[in-house]
Amino acid sequence: MADRMKTPILTVNNLSVAFGGTRVIEHLSFSVMPGRTLAIVGESGSGKSVTSQSIMRLADINGARYTSGDIVYNGTGRDVDLLALSQKEMRGFRGKEIAMIFQEPMTSLNPVFTIGDQLCESLFLHEKLSKSQALAESQRLLELVRLPDARDMLSRYPHQLSGGMRQRVMIAMALACKPKILIADEPTTALDVTIQAQILSIIKELQTSLNMAVVFITHDMGVVAEIADDVVVMWQGRKVEQGKVADVFRQPQHAYTQTLLSAVPRLGCMQGRRNPYRFPVTVMHNGRPVVTGQEAEQNTARYDDAPLLRVENLVTRFDTRKNFWGRATHRVHAVEQVSFDIYPGETVALVGESGSGKSTIGRTIQQLQKATSGSICFHGRSLSNMSEAELRALKRDIQYIFQDPFASLDPRKTVGFSIAEPIRTHKLLATEAEIEQRVSELLERVGLQAGHAMRYPHEFSGGQRQRICIARALASEPKLIIADEALSALDVTIQAQIINLFMELQQEYGIACLFISHDMAVVEKMSHRVVVLYLGQIAEMGFRSQVFDTPQHAYTKRLLSAVPVADPGCQRQRELLSGDIPSPVRPVGEPPQALTYDEVSPGHLVARQSE
Repeated sequence: MADRMKTPILTVNNLSVAFGGTRVIEHLSFSVMPGRTLAIVGESGSGKSVTSQSIMRLADINGARYTSGDIVYNGTGRDVDLLALSQKEMRGFRGKEIAMIFQEPMTSLNPVFTIGDQLCESLFLHEKLSKSQALAESQRLLELVRLPDARDMLSRYPHQLSGGMRQRVMIAMALACKPKILIADEPTTALDVTIQAQILSIIKELQTSLNMAVVFITHDMGVVAEIADDVVVMWQGRKVEQGKVADVFRQPQHAYTQTLLSAVPRLGCMQGRRNPYRFPVTVMHNGRPVVTGQEAEQNTARYDDAPLLRVENLVTRFDTRKNFWGRATHRVHAVEQVSFDIYPGETVALVGESGSGKSTIGRTIQQLQKATSGSICFHGRSLSNMSEAELRALKRDIQYIFQDPFASLDPRKTVGFSIAEPIRTHKLLATEAEIEQRVSELLERVGLQAGHAMRYPHEFSGGQRQRICIARALASEPKLIIADEALSALDVTIQAQIINLFMELQQEYGIACLFISHDMAVVEKMSHRVVVLYLGQIAEMGFRSQVFDTPQHAYTKRLLSAVPVADPGCQRQRELLSGDIPSPVRPVGEPPQALTYDEVSPGHLVARQSE
């Protein structure tokens, strides 16, 4: 047993992977020890996810060729070269020996099966449980990842869950068979910081009890500092640095690692500033670090003008359970009595846990979801009083960047076609040559190449697809952009560039932005005002400096305390969530009590808390 502890459970030797004539991984080597966590970090497109898919033998299903190397698994007491196995033989390893949490939960979950069916599948296959045993274990797994109403959740479908909830279902599925190796590909990207802290704690506990090895693929350097023992830094398909996490963070040797760490947004860096602020960004150019951008205060919000968007007493509810007669018995109170304004040139951030109503508010403003009551006014006109033609025209002025980039791009169309679609729909340019030029400019503006216009969504990484969605949103020159977790899939260097890009466009065109996010460090950097949501209601609202520098509500303080710090030497003790999980589902006729607010300083509203 002692010898087994010293032997790597997984060894990647000289691995090279190619798609067609393009080699995406070059001579990659690393090993994973039992009970330890190896983090693989790098920018979008560096080969992180292809590495994980190669270990699971999913990359060759998508057309990959392994041009050199081997992947040796030693969890069964003997060495097994995973690349030498057939797909049928690999099915015995997937889920049971090696499990994976995928990056995009909506495309990884089957939309026609319930959550319970999908959780039970691996328990039937690998653990040979009965139906009742599998359902009981599935409920326990959902409770483990802090999902409310776990019993009812088993009968729901993926589209009925928020992005963060779907990600937690994926984590529960991966943990179901207690694998010896857990490969986590951006597992906490869609999670708010409080749930992220809980999930990282759960993974650590399971790792200790099962002596499980973890391969953690992420761009969140705070998470790396908190959970990883060792780190591999990848850039352009190659390993450029490897070592213990404390050594790499303290004394990064490669220029790319230095660039990566310098781009990490740090909570508290904006203390004392009222407005958002643009900082220079260090990026790699021709193999060397180059500083781009200038320092500038983002003083674009025009508070003397009338509000561009006004939301008053917004209520959005969904029926979840019905009786024999088809009458609703229970409802999800997704949004309850929410009111706020967005002024021209202003960025308002909606923050809160997964399921707090952030995305529902954005979708209701965009008319993708019908409000139960309340009013939404754009340029002083109520949306409920607009004609069909006016509502169609409104879609040019209000553009939406969705949380899941792959699900929001048509897989049958080139990305150039998708970006050009709003230009053609609203007849913004006359000729195809002008449209093509505009598409090229937009792609280059978000850090891609003009030639990428002819590619399809599946040919891009998750972060690259999100940049394509941002380019599409900018195509119609909107007055308001609703960015729903628009930066969550981006690595920190691209994220820093996109933050600056948003600010530059805001400065140039006076665009307003409703920024929906769980990343508190990014929110601090780019928002003028912040709205903190809890169970569909506003817990606290005010200017960024008020909410971040002097938080008043206990929930806001908990959110801020849960943010991971990109410093392995800073180990904070957090109060993790415990007890019953609050649920927005309530019986019909029993709405939640409307909160009352105190204005603790001009513009800073805080909900009164029960004693």
